[in-house]
Amino acid sequence: MTKDLNKKLVLGILFIFPLLVYLFFASGKNNFAKLPILTEKVNELPQGYLGKKIKLKNKITILGYWGGDLKNKKAEALNLNEKIYKRFYQFDDFQFVFFVDTFQIKQVQELKNELVKGVGTDISRWNFLHTTSENMKIHFSSLKTPFLLDDSGNTAYVFIIDKDLSLRGRNDDEDSGTLYAFDARSVAQINKKMIDDVKVILAEYRLALKIYNSERDK
Repeated sequence: MTKDLNKKLVLGILFIFPLLVYLFFASGKNNFAKLPILTEKVNELPQGYLGKKIKLKNKITILGYWGGDLKNKKAEALNLNEKIYKRFYQFDDFQFVFFVDTFQIKQVQELKNELVKGVGTDISRWNFLHTTSENMKIHFSSLKTPFLLDDSGNTAYVFIIDKDLSLRGRNDDEDSGTLYAFDARSVAQINKKMIDDVKVILAEYRLALKIYNSERDK
C-alpha cells in the first residue's frame, strides 16, 4: 500500500510540477507573446579593468549604469535583488550587469556585503563592470533610448537585454507608450511591470529551447 502511494505521489509530482512551471510563466500579462524588441545591435560590453570577462551575448541581462554613484545605490540594489534577482538567478543564462567607475572597488565590495547581508542570496550573477566614463557613455548611447546619464555616469533605470544584444521592452505601455526601462527606485513599477517582463522573456527562450530539442530528437 505504501509503495503504491509513493508511486502515485511521484507520478503526481512529475505531472503537476511542469504544469506549475507553465502557470508561473503564463501568469505574465504578455503570456507567451514575445517581449518586443526596441533596439537591435546594442554594443557588446567593453573589457573591464577588474575580474572576469563579462559578455551580453547568449545571456539574458538586467543592465544598469551606476557610474561613480554607488553610495546612493543601496536602496535600488536591494529593490532589484529582492524583487528580481532572487526570483530568477537560478536560471543559468540570467545575469545582472552594472557599469561602475574604475575607482569604485571598495564601494562595490561594500554593496555586495549589503546584498548578502540583506537577503542572504548567492550573488554570483551580480556583475560589476569597472570601466571609464567614456566607455559607459558610448555603450549607453547604443541603447538608443530617451534617457541620459548624469555627470557621474548614473541612471536609476535598468534595461532588459536579450541573448542577441537587443533591448527588450514594451511598445504598448499604458503609462508611457514605449517602455524602454524600469525605474529601480520604484518597487511599484518593478512589481507591476518588470517581474512580468522578465518572466515573459525567460519563457520565450525556454519555449524556443524546448522546440529545438524536440526537433533535434526527431
